[in-house]
Amino acid sequence: MTDLTTISGAGLTRFAFGAMQFGSKADATASRALFDACREAGIRHFDTAHAYTDGASETLLGQCVAADRDELFVATKAGYIGGSSRGNILQSFDESRQRLNMDQVDLFYLHRFDPNTPLEETFETLAELQRADKIRFIGVSNFAAWQVMKAQAIAAKLGTRIDVIQPMYNLVKRQAEVEILPMCASEGILPVPYSPLGGGLLTGKYAAGGSGRLSEDSRYGARYGQPAMHEAAVQLVDLAQEIGADPATLAVAWVAHHSAKPVPILSARSVAQLRPSLDGIRFPMDEALYARLSSLSATPPPATDRLEEA
Repeated sequence: MTDLTTISGAGLTRFAFGAMQFGSKADATASRALFDACREAGIRHFDTAHAYTDGASETLLGQCVAADRDELFVATKAGYIGGSSRGNILQSFDESRQRLNMDQVDLFYLHRFDPNTPLEETFETLAELQRADKIRFIGVSNFAAWQVMKAQAIAAKLGTRIDVIQPMYNLVKRQAEVEILPMCASEGILPVPYSPLGGGLLTGKYAAGGSGRLSEDSRYGARYGQPAMHEAAVQLVDLAQEIGADPATLAVAWVAHHSAKPVPILSARSVAQLRPSLDGIRFPMDEALYARLSSLSATPPPATDRLEEA
């Protein structure tokens, strides 16, 4: 079974940081400040992808982690563009390693399921990289549960396994509770969910008239456009005010409290924006508060295999 000690060493905080904003909303100076704030908070797990910000995310993260590389756990992804063929994986991985300036990447994800490439070809390539000590662990992102288990069977024949899955999961996007998180608990796969703040919806800024991804990016606007989601965000703000906490702190702590022990990926464009999420690392979530937060939205019934992609 995959656990935090096995995958990242003793003492890992049960939170990660996603560098998706590095080289975009966060320039080099802001990226370094975000990294330093995460390290001060005890975060050792950092996530990026070949597709993020035309490579700037990997380059800036590589510069940040260089001084303490042996103490840190770095993940990247391939296959968001170009599929999961052997050629595309190897080319993307080689570029990622050059950008990160690393001989070995701790965790290497398939960014999304590729229906046009045989899983045997994909996982033979990943197993080869693992045997060569170029990657330590294999992960998948935006896979349905059936896709994970199909791939896991193939990986087992090759003497390896999927150790990590990166799904979307937050208080208003709870589809992962239907099959993904139960699968993780049953099969010993570590869930490392992205978007714990729902694209910023769960910070309360949109209810207050603020702007951000939901107002600037049509994908996020559609993803979080349901009135019930916005109502849940308003109720979260009210609850946070009642107990004297920040809604973002509650949102990320709620994700981490699930029994499958998810590792939420925090992200932000500035340290000021990140602080409430970092406070979630040590927030004393109890079962009563967890239940109150959970009641703000509904777990969806078993549904389609339609996936939300980062």
